[in-house]
Amino acid sequence: MPALPWTYLILLSLGYGLALAYGHLGWLSGISIALLLTAGLAARQRQLRFGRHLGHALFLFMALALALHWLPGFYNGRGINPQRFSDDAVPFSMYLNLDKPLIGFWLLLVCPWIVGRRSLRLSAYATAMGLAVSAVLALGGAALLGVIDWAPKWPDQAWLWLFNNLLLVTLVEEALFRGYIQGGLARAFKHLPQGEHLALLLAALLFGLAHLSAGWQWVLLSALAGIGYGLAYRFGGLGAAIATHFGLNLLHFGLFTYPMLAG
Repeated sequence: MPALPWTYLILLSLGYGLALAYGHLGWLSGISIALLLTAGLAARQRQLRFGRHLGHALFLFMALALALHWLPGFYNGRGINPQRFSDDAVPFSMYLNLDKPLIGFWLLLVCPWIVGRRSLRLSAYATAMGLAVSAVLALGGAALLGVIDWAPKWPDQAWLWLFNNLLLVTLVEEALFRGYIQGGLARAFKHLPQGEHLALLLAALLFGLAHLSAGWQWVLLSALAGIGYGLAYRFGGLGAAIATHFGLNLLHFGLFTYPMLAG
């Protein structure tokens, strides 16, 4: 059985502590935690295969509900009030979400195999490759579509954005889409000649669809970025995927219109 990835759990705990400092938990959040514990126990048991499938199905439902903030008991504090980081940008606000990190905790505790451990050197090469691919496809595509423009900046709120994006957004999303979905599909498709490629593309497509509320442009751009993240995960493991995703977000935030051009 794979050892628990303590480095990622500690980082996620730091992020959760950051969110707790700005928000509150109600007693109804205990329902979500209890359901996740139930899903974890079912997924980890070895006697009933059907029970394992039910555990993972319950987790997927909970992951969707937590990501969309459907569940009660989580009072997510606003870390950044609505404002424009550049004159031609749409207003941006940011919440420190208490619910979404539970997805990452579940995955790292129940499915430690999602980490896909690689050497530091290989992870660094994979990050560089994945970041180059995702920057060209996603940022280049966004510029061609006219949704971002060159806008270098480092506002006062940047450090809070940085910690939130790394610890509460990127880590959780990559654990889910690359570690759990791409990694799980790669296991399921290992008998297929192009199984790993198919797993990468399907995970990227699902990642794009997760941005449907932002419009078709961001579905396309997120899916393209997901190809770079997927390559980083395939060759460098979860750490490379997180570094690639965070690196792209940081380039977008610091050098281009964030989150997008108005009008």
